[in-house]
Amino acid sequence: MRPLLSVAVLVLLISAVAAVPAAATPDGQVTWGVHISLAPTWFDPAETPGIVTPFMVLYGLHDAMLKALPGNPLAPALAESWTVSPDGLTYEFVLRRGVKFHNGEPVTAEDVKFSFERYRGSANKTLKERIAAVETPDPGRVRFRLKQPWPDFVMFYSTATGAGWIVPKKYVEKVGDEGFKKAPIGAGPYRFVSFTPGVELVMEAVEGYWRKTPSVKRLVLRVIPDPTTRYAALKSGEIDATYWMTASLGEDLRRTPGLTLRPVVSSVMQWVAFVDQWDPKSPWHDRRVRLAANLAIDRQTINQAETLGHSLLTNSIIPNTFDFFWAPPPPQYDRARAKKLLAEAGYPNGLDAGDYTVDAAAVAIGEPVVNSLQAAGIRVKLRPLERAAFQKGYSDKKYRNLVHSGSAAFGNAATRIEAFIASGGAYVYGSYPDIDGLFREQATELDKKRREATLQRIQQLIHEKAMVAPIVQVGLMSGYGPRVEESGLGLITGYSFSAPYEDVRLKGK
Repeated sequence: MRPLLSVAVLVLLISAVAAVPAAATPDGQVTWGVHISLAPTWFDPAETPGIVTPFMVLYGLHDAMLKALPGNPLAPALAESWTVSPDGLTYEFVLRRGVKFHNGEPVTAEDVKFSFERYRGSANKTLKERIAAVETPDPGRVRFRLKQPWPDFVMFYSTATGAGWIVPKKYVEKVGDEGFKKAPIGAGPYRFVSFTPGVELVMEAVEGYWRKTPSVKRLVLRVIPDPTTRYAALKSGEIDATYWMTASLGEDLRRTPGLTLRPVVSSVMQWVAFVDQWDPKSPWHDRRVRLAANLAIDRQTINQAETLGHSLLTNSIIPNTFDFFWAPPPPQYDRARAKKLLAEAGYPNGLDAGDYTVDAAAVAIGEPVVNSLQAAGIRVKLRPLERAAFQKGYSDKKYRNLVHSGSAAFGNAATRIEAFIASGGAYVYGSYPDIDGLFREQATELDKKRREATLQRIQQLIHEKAMVAPIVQVGLMSGYGPRVEESGLGLITGYSFSAPYEDVRLKGK
């Protein structure tokens, strides 16, 4: 009877497989109008800076051990599971079986180790200094041994940086770093087709991607920095989706039949950084001057004028959705008090405050901030720079006076403080001993409640010292055209762009 039973089971299995509908073949094309110039450095996870923009590319070409997905900010991806030892010193990841790079090579533990060791982006020093060893006991397992407990290891490794986005070791060693950026190979839902600098990046669907086969065959990220030109391209059907609309364009988009406005309250925080506050010769060394700048910014008007009221007014650089967020008092707008503080600080006629350096893509918010400051007597000159150049100058500590800062990087309160507030951070020009001491204290604290109390105290100190002038938690106004069923906008909480790309769908597909 056993042979008959085996045959019966086999027939049932075949029938069950046949009953599962086969994944549809990817079809069609979706074109995004992107608001910045794409930089080849963003094709390589090893060079990922502490900003969200490169993830626009990473979510297509590459894949991570863990990453943010709909409903889960720390979802298993190339690693199907992971464990932590009781002492917090060992993290072991089990790789998902059968996953391959776009060149057909399997994703192995050696690729994971190699990707970590070549990582040189933001938080590189933070990660490397705390890891004692990376071990590969077999092709399907990777073990990280830490020098001391670090509760944020997984956060830094997975979503706050590009260290956990995996590249093929053999291919990178063959073509070199520059060759890789010219023809990147990853393990993501889309493979690289072509890149024309200043024009567009083209990607094509990978059938059999582990999460799901993408619905759309070809994705195009087209560079259109000017918002009016981007919107005209959307209306004409030249592109299917657009990022970062101005208020007037967003209002028109909302009224136009066939077009859909999709505002997304992101984790994009924008603030004014007083990078000279540690210089006794600078006016920004005086807390009263920094308080005056805080009081001078008309955030409510900026929000309504630039994002149709979709942004959240804030007094923090930490998104309100992040773990360990401390809710500060609401921001105030009081120009008269700002002028009084300036006078008390020795500037009764205001002051010439030099450059206000800003990423050109953030000028829509940076310019009205400058207008607010000037109305209160803080005379600054707007200095916009293209994004890649702005980020490099910022991290190289090249700027003075005021910097229009911001971040949409994934993480928690600690990762944001690490990058912008604590000593040694990628964008930190100076720091305070009390904050640094508390930050070191929380970094090894395994008790979550104690850690939360420490991180919230740090945020209180940032507020009390007026280290920054928070502006808004940005409500990004993006939109899409009549061909699009699912744009991917807003699927991942707090994420600024469309993702996951394999979830994007055209109507009727």
